[in-house]
Amino acid sequence: MSNIIYKGYYFKVEPLQPAVEILIAELGYAGFESFVETEEGVTAYIQKEEWNQNILEDIQILNSDEFNITYTHEDIEQTNWNAEWEKNFNPIIVDDVCAVRAPFHEKFDTEYDIIIEPKMSFGTGHHETTHMMIQHILQNDFKDKSVLDMGCGTAVLAILAEMKGAKPIDAIDIDNWCYLNSLENVERNNCKHISVYEGEASLLKDQNYDIIIANINRNILLQDIATYAKCLNTNGSLFLSGFYEEDIPLIEKECNANNLQHLKTLKRNNWVALHFKN
Repeated sequence: MSNIIYKGYYFKVEPLQPAVEILIAELGYAGFESFVETEEGVTAYIQKEEWNQNILEDIQILNSDEFNITYTHEDIEQTNWNAEWEKNFNPIIVDDVCAVRAPFHEKFDTEYDIIIEPKMSFGTGHHETTHMMIQHILQNDFKDKSVLDMGCGTAVLAILAEMKGAKPIDAIDIDNWCYLNSLENVERNNCKHISVYEGEASLLKDQNYDIIIANINRNILLQDIATYAKCLNTNGSLFLSGFYEEDIPLIEKECNANNLQHLKTLKRNNWVALHFKN
């Protein structure tokens, strides 16, 4: 695989909240694909071939009088990513039960210990949506359940599902870098029941699952909820995240149209993660 050059943007934000979450959302719409929250703000990455000099023109929060946001940027080769990663990433612990850490961190005394080296993939547990999806998995029965992790990023959710007893598990992402990174992380965590695929919802034809996890963005979810519903076994669960509290009515309407009932909402800052059952 040839080296892909990324642009790394280093944003300093005052005050941090809610500016950081708004900034991440706007950057995501502009094409940035990976984010690391820092003590001073956020670092954002975009493939250089997707970048242009006017990439930040539509980032409205940069023009807001409520926040002071400054930034620098540089080119980053994939070969340099580990250094960037070590510099920016701190381990996290969710509900005192599940730790998500990099290989260079010491092991925690938690029931679930997940080792992730995400490189340019999304899904370290730091972002609110990943954090809440981990909580949903911790709070629900996954033993011997067939699971789909759609838009798997680093495969952190698929890995936790296996640790909770799920099998078999499919992890799918449209991004080649996420696909390759998921393969690495599945192997790194000695998972035996996860199959990783590169692609999107068209791969789901004739597939059936007890549980579907989809942490993507609102528009993709709205487009694919009907497909997820067709793939769910009776009494199946659908966990959705990647959107804001104000998006709940849209998501709920589409789910209800596909005979999915809203059971539970987790909220973290303005992000939400919803649990539906058929």
